[in-house]
Amino acid sequence: MPDTSTPAAGSATPLPISASDLQARLLAGEAIQLVDVREDNELELAQLAHPVLHLPLSRSQDWIGQIDSLIERQQPVAVLCHAGVRSWHFGCWLIQEHGHSQVWNLQGGIDAWSVNVDRSIPRY
Repeated sequence: MPDTSTPAAGSATPLPISASDLQARLLAGEAIQLVDVREDNELELAQLAHPVLHLPLSRSQDWIGQIDSLIERQQPVAVLCHAGVRSWHFGCWLIQEHGHSQVWNLQGGIDAWSVNVDRSIPRY
């Protein structure tokens, strides 16, 4: 099982983190930037009780030029989507193209969060 204690500096891909591990870190007060790359309608259907930076991939032209001011490079980032695929790709992009060194990908996405952390969040 991969070590999710701290995302590795220099890692070419984001490290996986389970919904329960991420929730524990957030409840412990760790300063983790949450980035949600789902579409508007998905965010309306199911969203975390924690603040997230919403960057829908289909509208990347709206935010791509501001990415370095939107996401703090020195602070850990956890990326989420519905199932964990789009967020993994976005995490790879953050690491490989923008030099972020501390990136997690929420395994199973918001769907896993709904099952393992907060059953009040609808599954879709």
